[in-house]
Amino acid sequence: MPAEREALVREDRPFQTPRVKMGFRPLPDPPPFQQETRITPLDAVLAGTFILVAAYLGYRIKTGLNYHWNWGAIPQYLFRYDPDQMGWVPNILLQGLTTTIKLSIWSTLLATIIGIVMGLFRVSKSLFRRLLGRVYVESVRNLPPLVLIFIFYYFISSQILPILGLDAVFEPGHRWHHKLWAGLLAPPDLLPAFLAALITLSVFEGSYITEIIRAGIESIDSSQWEGSKALGMNRRQQLWCIILPQAGPRILAPLANQFISTIKDSAIVSVISIQELTFQGLELMAATHLTFEIWITVACLYLSITLSCSMVVSRLEAVSQKP
Repeated sequence: MPAEREALVREDRPFQTPRVKMGFRPLPDPPPFQQETRITPLDAVLAGTFILVAAYLGYRIKTGLNYHWNWGAIPQYLFRYDPDQMGWVPNILLQGLTTTIKLSIWSTLLATIIGIVMGLFRVSKSLFRRLLGRVYVESVRNLPPLVLIFIFYYFISSQILPILGLDAVFEPGHRWHHKLWAGLLAPPDLLPAFLAALITLSVFEGSYITEIIRAGIESIDSSQWEGSKALGMNRRQQLWCIILPQAGPRILAPLANQFISTIKDSAIVSVISIQELTFQGLELMAATHLTFEIWITVACLYLSITLSCSMVVSRLEAVSQKP
């Protein structure tokens, strides 16, 4: 009986293949995609065409316009020697570049505040707030910035400052806060025009930042709203604790791009005599008649800050796309 029972058990067992130890090794991760860089014949043709066009334009400028290049005069407008300080200090062009940077930084900070508030209005449940945000965005983005500059310039300098009593504060004199104004914003005699330009750029750029904030909030999946609501959070807690921390990395790179746009848009405030880079270039060109040298130098100064910011933006985009 035991032998027969053992035979029956053997017949009832399912067929099993013998286990063989095999040395399986995990496959390596595929290398990241890298775009192949090689010079094609089309690239060579385009580069040659560009060189020929640039050489032809230079030849026509020299022969047809009878223009005499004088690049040796440019360095003195970048730096000058100050005998009082016993050293080299920035001259007209670099002073204009400093004003451009200060104007861009303050405008971006104020525009970010406006954009966050109006962006939250755009996604609010209140109909009045949504209408207010929509009217702000549509009205500002569909008006020429030059019109806004003149409106704010004449409105602030002739109405707001006298009403607030700030016109006496900005009068020239030996006061302790004048150096503070000059270091952070502009000299006291130019401060009303600087504030008008600052508010104009902030309002104009704020309309674009509003849409960046709105798009960042709306890009968050609806399950995040539903899950936070299931936890008993109210609307404010949902925004500040769940939605905005997730939307922040997504809107960081577009905000940095908007700062670059602010640097370029700041050139338009030269019409109200803000001594930024474009205005200084205009004044210097009228005094020296070095048209090409001045504007090529101004373009290189703009490129130096915008390309540097673009490299930072590219880095931010790469970091934000990492899981």
